[in-house]
Amino acid sequence: MLERVAGRIRAFAEAQRASMRNLSTTADGFEVGHVLEPVRRAGCYAPGGRYPLPSSVLMTAIPARAAGVAVVLVASPRPEPITLAAAAVAGVEALVPVGGAPAIAALAYGAGPIAPVDVIAGPGNQWVTAAKHVVSRDVRIDMLAGPSELLIIADSSADPAVVAADLLAQAEHDPQARPMALVLDPGVADSLEIELARRLETLPTRGVAEQALVNHGFLAVVESVDEAIRLADGIAAEHVQIVAEQSELIAKRIAHAGALFIGCGAAEVFGDYGVGPNHTLPTGGGARGRSGLSVLDFLRVRAFIREHGSVPRSDAIVRDTAALARLERLEAHARAAEMRHSR
Repeated sequence: MLERVAGRIRAFAEAQRASMRNLSTTADGFEVGHVLEPVRRAGCYAPGGRYPLPSSVLMTAIPARAAGVAVVLVASPRPEPITLAAAAVAGVEALVPVGGAPAIAALAYGAGPIAPVDVIAGPGNQWVTAAKHVVSRDVRIDMLAGPSELLIIADSSADPAVVAADLLAQAEHDPQARPMALVLDPGVADSLEIELARRLETLPTRGVAEQALVNHGFLAVVESVDEAIRLADGIAAEHVQIVAEQSELIAKRIAHAGALFIGCGAAEVFGDYGVGPNHTLPTGGGARGRSGLSVLDFLRVRAFIREHGSVPRSDAIVRDTAALARLERLEAHARAAEMRHSR
């Protein structure tokens, strides 16, 4: 099973990497462009407090490998055998059995045989997130993610039992999780409330899921698709799932979402467990400005300017550089450019 899930994640990550290209063009007698290069060392965090999460090992370590990172480490508290197996399947160099802020500090600054990494990626609790914020002055991080979120947009075609199952799957993550639903049909909303209560009764993780539903979730009836889209973009949720007859059209109009799940069959849990795209996604409205974890988080875009031997350099670049430098009152800059007039 782990091998199959890893294979799907790897196939997507490798296709993602293959879609990214080096760039080279010319400008005023120079060759200019960029080269995509992997960082050398990556540290991946996999939570393990409430539940073992081998999926987080796969979702962080495999994209790092696909990016070409030479050394990949995983830190996880009290790793269970399934977590160790996931680390082996992902091909990491070592698993550090430490969690929380100490794990982030060890990855960022080194500890004993652990050398500092160049990038730290992966989800965690508030202590992990706070630690990543502190070390981000010294090491690159993927994002500062909070409790997991799912927003479902459902119309009259939606099966309330299926929608309830998906909301509970999100709710059982954490008491702070945010299971949310915008429903276009009052009858579906009423049935959904009944289904949630009924399914909670037999759920082994009821204690966690019920807290999330009551304290952080919501169910709202909206009057139109336009209103649902406006509210969804205002929330900018980590996961947005659309269970509607016009799910494709609605998806195209949503501007802000960490990841979209389009159609009843595209359950958010399939994203959690490895259809391919990453499950480490921005929360708390972060989807307005950034995307989820990908091979890009383990790559550097290194720009270059190279003197082009076969194309004469334009004097215009010298004049423009010197003129702009003097407008900024940086005379040494201007003189350095003018040294190239006759060279």
